[in-house]
Amino acid sequence: MTAPPARTSAATGTDAAAGTGPAAPGAPCRPLVVLVNLGTPRAPTPSAVRRYLREFLSDRRVVGLHPALWRPVLELMVLPVRSRASARKYASVWRADGSPLLVHTEAAARGVRERLGTAAEVRVAMTYGDPGLSALLGRVAAEPRPAGAPPRAVLVVPLYPQYSSTSTASVHDVVHRWALAAPDHLDLRLLRSYPTDPGYVTALVTALHAHWDRVGRPDAAAGDRVLLSYHGIPVSVAEGGDPYPQECAATTAALAARLDLPDGVLLATYQSRFGPAPWLTPATIDTVRELAAAGTRRVDVLCPGFAADCLETLEEIALLNRAAFTTAGGQVLHHVPWGNGSEPWADALAAIVRRALPR
Repeated sequence: MTAPPARTSAATGTDAAAGTGPAAPGAPCRPLVVLVNLGTPRAPTPSAVRRYLREFLSDRRVVGLHPALWRPVLELMVLPVRSRASARKYASVWRADGSPLLVHTEAAARGVRERLGTAAEVRVAMTYGDPGLSALLGRVAAEPRPAGAPPRAVLVVPLYPQYSSTSTASVHDVVHRWALAAPDHLDLRLLRSYPTDPGYVTALVTALHAHWDRVGRPDAAAGDRVLLSYHGIPVSVAEGGDPYPQECAATTAALAARLDLPDGVLLATYQSRFGPAPWLTPATIDTVRELAAAGTRRVDVLCPGFAADCLETLEEIALLNRAAFTTAGGQVLHHVPWGNGSEPWADALAAIVRRALPR
């Protein structure tokens, strides 16, 4: 956990009616916990997706090309095609109550809020799109505080268990850019990562065991496999010093120690490749095809890096990879949800927050 030299304050959230709005003038300010996820379009439409993708793909942590080279490609080639295609994918998983990622992240926030009680206020923000992290920090800093009172303590918690410069660092960038431009600051704290946190690992293990209670444990003799599918990053980023592969390996090892599976049943793979550059391998979709061709009849897929189900889990894994597996000869591919608003994940996240809160 790192704390920048700048200071900052608290924010207004979406649940003021539930007692999470700003404190009354003169009242002591509780610490604010901001749970930050990647982001989501406002609607599963090409125009909304285009706006979201423009912001997301303009981040040089995501696409490292110089803007002078990348911007024309993004505007003229990528967005016109990808916005329509992505909108169709979002539409296939969109819920009646909105974006799955936002709905599930808010469910996790409610669980953490219940567990923390009066110890802290809990709100949700996104790196890209709405509700935006920078705007939230600005609203919090503008809240009145008693004369002479210290700035409000704000703990920013990226919902990425494994650190990567392509994800976690983007959250930190938003916070630092806001602090550089702000006339006054909050007392900011930034969480880094928690790839082997015992509660987090317990949430993953609990989800797999609950799934196996319903459908039976994998049959190693029949070739059944369990995939841990992590979001991929370019090989060049990893070779440049990004610790993400090592943190994914640490999570995999922690899970393997708890699951008591025969050797070779648990496999780690990477998904969501974007662009022509080499990405980390083995790729999840290549792996499920190869397993099916080799006679594997069942694959259970858990995505340890996705704390909230979203397009990458609900469409890419549960639809696209399932179709790839069955087309190649496999029988059944299960996507195993684990985070969202589940009790074990809320327990884990609340414990992580408690340890990081100022004392």
